[in-house]
Amino acid sequence: MDLKNLWPKKDAPPIEKALKFIEKYKSKKIVLKYGGQVMASDQLSKAFAQDAAICNLIGLKNLVIHGGGPQIKKKLEAQNIQSKFILGLRVTDEKVIKIVEDVLLNDINPDLVNTISSFNAVAEPVTARNKNGILKVTKAKNPELGFVADPEEIDDEKLNSIINSNKVPVIAPMGLGDNNQVYNINADTAAGTIAIKIKAERLLLMTDVPGVKDEKGSYISKLTILEAQKLIDNQTITGGMIPKIQTCISAIKNGVGGVVIIDGTRPHAVLHELFTDEGAGTLITK
Repeated sequence: MDLKNLWPKKDAPPIEKALKFIEKYKSKKIVLKYGGQVMASDQLSKAFAQDAAICNLIGLKNLVIHGGGPQIKKKLEAQNIQSKFILGLRVTDEKVIKIVEDVLLNDINPDLVNTISSFNAVAEPVTARNKNGILKVTKAKNPELGFVADPEEIDDEKLNSIINSNKVPVIAPMGLGDNNQVYNINADTAAGTIAIKIKAERLLLMTDVPGVKDEKGSYISKLTILEAQKLIDNQTITGGMIPKIQTCISAIKNGVGGVVIIDGTRPHAVLHELFTDEGAGTLITK
């Protein structure tokens, strides 16, 4: 395979620098979580899809899980439904769950599958409807959240069979509960649970910022799980960043090699993170 033809012509790290990292990650499982405002930008969405395709084509066993916050918000607003959040999680009643399912399963998932496939990799949709629910769930502990759940079981056999046939699974963060009721799952939480279950080498969580900030407001390139927990405890980390960091801590405690909060506003952030020394965000390790 000619790497030069695969590699993006601009905004990507130099191929010469990338080669040693390509060898390092070959055949390793990498979970890419795609979400945030990145999804609202056509240019960044295409760059992400190209990165996901390249990772697959050069021999990594990568999978993608996507969110849908901006698009869900837009559709809710169009129907005059106000969004309410509790600790970064969207309160999801019967009206909201229908919209969430529509956006994730009918708009974002097929679009992302098609875009990754347009870069010559084979992407396969994995949703609560088409794979009999790869994510089995338990209802969230807070009843105020409504149809929001935590992933309880992951069908890793189904996932591994897709990965081992050299396809890129593209997973919508929805799970099935009792009576085939669909539940919304925080995409970061789902990504973390999947990374643990398949024993991923890396979990990359895409955000709208260059990384995690310290108490003085400066971005941090590396954090231990103890330091990350301290930033939650002293309220340096707030809002939607809390479930992200909790996901990072849980993933690392349960065997994931490293978790990176990456800057999704940077084109080809995935390539910069995996295939350069400097990376593209905040790396959290033990």
